[in-house]
Amino acid sequence: MSIDYKKTNAPVSTVTWDKNELSESTGNLYESLVVIGKRANQISAEMKEELNSKLQEFASYTDNLEEVFENREQIEISRFYERLPKSVCIATQEFVEGGVYHRNPDAEEAE
Repeated sequence: MSIDYKKTNAPVSTVTWDKNELSESTGNLYESLVVIGKRANQISAEMKEELNSKLQEFASYTDNLEEVFENREQIEISRFYERLPKSVCIATQEFVEGGVYHRNPDAEEAE
């Protein structure tokens, strides 16, 4: 499952979230933050994997370790990923919009 990070409406900078809005779907702010944190880790890993695969396309291997080649395509790709919203912002936006599936097995057992 690949996410199109260019089309996300997540904020690029820090925003203040309404704690009532965040705790709405779980009933507990801290549980919501755990869900958001786990989703942010998933997004971060996926973005890192995608970035590394794109950078590998332009990698130039040499026998001499002292020679470092700056590849303009690699620099532009890296800059693009640096300008994207952070994974926590994307995860929080997804969570608020109801796009994150979550369940609490402990709560299900208690019922």
